[in-house]
Amino acid sequence: MSANIPLNKLSNESFRNFLEMCTGKDVLTEATLRLGYVNEIFEKTVDKIKFELSGKKIWVSIDETTDIEGRFVANVIVGTLEVDCPGKQYLVHSELLEKTNYSTISKLFDKSLGLIGVQHDNVLLFTSDADPYMVKAANSLKALYFKMVHITCTAHGLHRVAEEVRGKFSTVDKIISSFKKTFQKAPNRVQIFKNEAPNLNLPPEPVITRWGTWINASNYYCENLGIIRKIIEKLDADDAISIKEAQKYVSKDGIERDLAYIKSNFSILTVSITKLQEKELPLADALNIFENVEREFQTL
Repeated sequence: MSANIPLNKLSNESFRNFLEMCTGKDVLTEATLRLGYVNEIFEKTVDKIKFELSGKKIWVSIDETTDIEGRFVANVIVGTLEVDCPGKQYLVHSELLEKTNYSTISKLFDKSLGLIGVQHDNVLLFTSDADPYMVKAANSLKALYFKMVHITCTAHGLHRVAEEVRGKFSTVDKIISSFKKTFQKAPNRVQIFKNEAPNLNLPPEPVITRWGTWINASNYYCENLGIIRKIIEKLDADDAISIKEAQKYVSKDGIERDLAYIKSNFSILTVSITKLQEKELPLADALNIFENVEREFQTL
């Protein structure tokens, strides 16, 4: 479990044989481990977290995402606030939510801190994204956690700026989207791409929830537009609507200008987001990163 290997891997005969050969012992089944050991390990882990957080001032972060089945999954992370060194941090709770609003987030916050026995006046900081329901939840929680300050994630704030950039360049967005569809699950087209550009990676597939990936994709097309045009023109437009759209938008007037403008002025967003997501980043460094973005944008 500490290696993050799913217990159902024990049903693989080769894996079981390998473990038994190395340990010289019989390996228990997944069901036996779940019934006899997992709960005990969980309780010990919770007790360890409680001990580490005992009497400490802490920060809390909540974020939600969707799983492969489209369900809302919220994760709660807490960490200690130390004077002269980075604090320890722990994932203390994950929960499926029927819906995401300020009420469900508020209940999740209070429930998670109750699981690890944190005193209300020891919670000094709550960080989240800037969604209105998160802000409303934070404001409602301040009635109980009266020392708590709520801040929104700076990396998420820069991602919101990147999303604004995406909205201003619709032609570039259509190029990225159509190329993604053209080569996705299409081995014949991928082979044509590799034959024409053997040293070039396939077009990136930006994901909205992965911050900054759209601008990185735009930079890819800026740097490789010539060979990309050559490849897409070799494909038959009657094979797929995405090919027809890609051929249409990649030849639009001004597309080189738009791609060059995005790369020269907004690449700093993806670089800064990556830096802000580093673990144990000092507060002074984080502030400098954010202020540098502000200075760059003031010159636009």
